[in-house]
Amino acid sequence: MRRQFIITSVILIAGLIVISLFWTPILWTFIVIGPLSVIALNDMLQRKQTIRRNFPLIGNLRYLFESIRPEISQYFIETNSNGVPFSRQHRSLVYQRAKNELSTQPFGTQNNMYEVGFEWVNHSLSPTTVNPEKLRVTIGGPDCKQPYNASILNISAMSYGSLSKNAIQALNKGAKLGGFAHNTGEGGLTEYHLMHGGDVIWQIGTGYFGARTHDGDFDPDLFQKKASQKNVKMIEIKLSQGAKPGHGGILPAEKVSEEISKIRNVPMGKDVLSPPGHSAFTTPMEMMDFIKKLRDLSGGKPIGIKLCIGKRREFISICKAMVESGIQPDYVDIDGSEGGTGAAPIEFSDRIGTPLVEALSFAHNALVGYGLRDKVKVLCSGKIISAFDVIKNLAIGADVCYSARGMMMAIGCIQALVCNTNKCPTGVATQNPQLVAGLDVEYKAIRTASFHKETVHSVAEMLGSMGLHSTTELRPWHRMRRTDFTEIKHYGEIYPQLKPGDLLKEEIPKGWERAVLAASPYTYKNIDTGS
Repeated sequence: MRRQFIITSVILIAGLIVISLFWTPILWTFIVIGPLSVIALNDMLQRKQTIRRNFPLIGNLRYLFESIRPEISQYFIETNSNGVPFSRQHRSLVYQRAKNELSTQPFGTQNNMYEVGFEWVNHSLSPTTVNPEKLRVTIGGPDCKQPYNASILNISAMSYGSLSKNAIQALNKGAKLGGFAHNTGEGGLTEYHLMHGGDVIWQIGTGYFGARTHDGDFDPDLFQKKASQKNVKMIEIKLSQGAKPGHGGILPAEKVSEEISKIRNVPMGKDVLSPPGHSAFTTPMEMMDFIKKLRDLSGGKPIGIKLCIGKRREFISICKAMVESGIQPDYVDIDGSEGGTGAAPIEFSDRIGTPLVEALSFAHNALVGYGLRDKVKVLCSGKIISAFDVIKNLAIGADVCYSARGMMMAIGCIQALVCNTNKCPTGVATQNPQLVAGLDVEYKAIRTASFHKETVHSVAEMLGSMGLHSTTELRPWHRMRRTDFTEIKHYGEIYPQLKPGDLLKEEIPKGWERAVLAASPYTYKNIDTGS
C-alpha cells in the first residue's frame, strides 16, 4: 500500500510538471484547485474522522503521518512522572479496537522483557474458555436495595465542561450499546448523560454540582429528584482525585459556557474551583452518616467513595468508622496519582498522591484486615487502557476498572495536550461550537462500544490462557514482576497480604502498627500527635 502511494505520488507530480510546461496558468490553477476542493468537500461531509471534518484538507496530513508511524515512531516509549510506561503501541491498540480492526502484531514483543520493572502473567498448560459476557460484578452491600451488575471495565469520571456535549453523548451512547457504565465526573448529571439511556454513575464532588444550593452547599431535595432517575445506577462521593489530590476540581473560565454556568449554578467568566474538601461532612463518622443519607435519598442505590490514597492512617480511619458505625459504602474507588486531567497543577500531577499499584494493594488489604472486604467492592482508575491493565489491577485487589484515557482515544482524542485551552482539535475536550460539531456522536458511540467489547474479549482470552474461569480467581501471585536483572517476584511477595480480621486483633501485623494506632474513626488527625 505504501509503495503504491509513493509510486502514484511520483507519477502525479511528474505529470503536473509536464502539464505546467504547456498549459496556461488558468488551466493549471483549475487542475490544482479543482481536486483539492473535492477533497476538502469530502472531508467536511464524512463523519468518521473529526480532524478532517474540523480541518479539511490539511487534516489529511495527520493520517498520512499515522500511516508511516511504524517506521518512524511506533515504539517510542513515553513515561509519566512515576515512571509508568505509556507507548504509542497503547494508542494503536485503542484505535484498532475502537475501529474493530486487526490488532495483532508482527515480529513478537516490542517490550524489553529483561528490563527491571517488566511485568507479565503466566499461562497454563490447561487453558479454559471464558465467556466475556459473564465478566460482570454485582455491586451492593447488605444495606443496598438496588444492586448494580457492572462490567469489569467502565468509563471513568470525566465531566461535561471538561469534555464537550458531543463527547459526553458519544460515551454515554457507547455505554448503552456495550452494556457498561458511564461516570459523570464531578461536573454534575446533565441531559447529555441521560438522553441516550446509558447506565450512569453520578459523581458528587466537593462542589456538589447538580445537587447544589446557591450558596454551594449540598441540596438533598435536588439530589433525591435526580438520583431517582432510572439511568442513575450508582452514586459516587468524590473525596479526591489522582491528578490533583487535596486540591479540588478546576474548570477554566474559557470552558464555562452559558449552559454549563446554569448546570453547575456558577458565574460565567471565572474559573470554576471546587473546594478541596466537603462541607457536608468533616470526619470519618460524619461521612458514614452522609453515605447512609444518600443511600436513603436514592432509594437504596449503591453508594461509593472515590479517593486517591494519601496518609495511610486517614484511610484506616475510614475503615474504623465503617466498623464502628456499621455503615459501609458499597464500593471504594481507588484513583492512582498517575491519573490525568487537563487542568491539574504540574506539581500536584507529578508529586502528590500514591500511585495506583501501592494504593490499590494497601486499600484492599486494609479492607481485608478490618473484615470489610466481602461487603465493600473495590474499583480502580489510573492509566488503564489494555486488557493486561485490567487483569493486573484485578489481581492485586480491584473488582472493577475505570478507563478515561482509553475511552477518550476511542472517540478520537489524539492527545494534542491542549485540554485546558479550549482548543482541542478533535472536539473532545472543548466547548468551542465549531470544533464540537466535528465530533459525530453516532459513529464515535460505536467506536466506544467496540473498544470496550474488544478489550473485555481480550481479558476473557487472557484469563483462559491462564487456566482461570473468572476474574474473581485472580490473585496477587498471578502478577509477575522483574525486580532485578536476576530476580523475579510475584505481587504476593512484594506486598504481603493480610488475612480477614488481622487489623481487628490485639497484635497488629508488622508494618501496619503506626498507621493503625494513629487512626481514629472520629477524626482524620493523628490521635497521638493531634496533627
